[in-house]
Amino acid sequence: MTSIREIPREEYLLPGTAACPGCGFTIGLRMALKALGPKVIMVVPAGCTSIIQSPYPYVSIGVPLLNIAFAAAASTASGIAAALEYKGDKETTVLVWAGDGGTADIGIQALSGAAERGDDFIYVCYDNEAYMNTGIQRSGATPFGAWTTTTWTGKREFKKDVPMIMAAHRIPYVATASIAYPIDFYDKLKKAKTYRGLKYLHLHAPCPPGWKIPTDKTVEIAKLAVETGLWPLYEIENGEFRLTGISKMLLDKKRRKPVEQYIKVQGRFSSMTDDDIKILQKWVDEQWETYAQLAKTK
Repeated sequence: MTSIREIPREEYLLPGTAACPGCGFTIGLRMALKALGPKVIMVVPAGCTSIIQSPYPYVSIGVPLLNIAFAAAASTASGIAAALEYKGDKETTVLVWAGDGGTADIGIQALSGAAERGDDFIYVCYDNEAYMNTGIQRSGATPFGAWTTTTWTGKREFKKDVPMIMAAHRIPYVATASIAYPIDFYDKLKKAKTYRGLKYLHLHAPCPPGWKIPTDKTVEIAKLAVETGLWPLYEIENGEFRLTGISKMLLDKKRRKPVEQYIKVQGRFSSMTDDDIKILQKWVDEQWETYAQLAKTK
């Protein structure tokens, strides 16, 4: 694992962005651009990033970037990757940086097509678990019990498992990550860059306004998501599943914190009953039974 001293000092996410105080995914974006270096072309579909980096003329990203329609991020990246291949450019990385709405819902058809074709780019979904930029509406990645402006009494469906959907496409590299563990995310991006074809990383990133949390609790709550097992850290490399970081120890149920600790500190879960929390805890435990089986499979 890379040490903090080995992280490049160069910054490509520049000061003065339009991000909300405590914005989770900007931590991840800063780390992603450090991992991939200056030879990157970013593709950004509509979402929080569109606003954060481009209230013209105050651009805050130090690499070329194309803002694109919600549904077109992956197909646009496919075109850029094909153009780079035609030019013989093997150094530039194409990076899609998309939210959960632009990935789990609106963008999934283009993403699936690019995966099936094996187009050569890295796709990162920063998952703040709702359509935050347009008013905190429910997305397919919104978790069970969460308030949004379209689920006033709490969502009744469980979160769509996009990383496993992508793994089913048999692409060379799939990983989950959290902004609370930036070195784990950094190393996974470096590894993704070594593969040809579509690489998919799913980054958990709290949103203080949407989650109704204090702006100074972003990292603490992201860490709780991992420690309770609600957000496992893993990678699937050429079909081989592997838990990473602290999640390797959490196969032992006794080492996972109760999900209630994560739920009770967020305003978006204020309508959840004790029975709802039991339902969510049961779902988490069942998910970990699946991870245990996958970890045994070589």
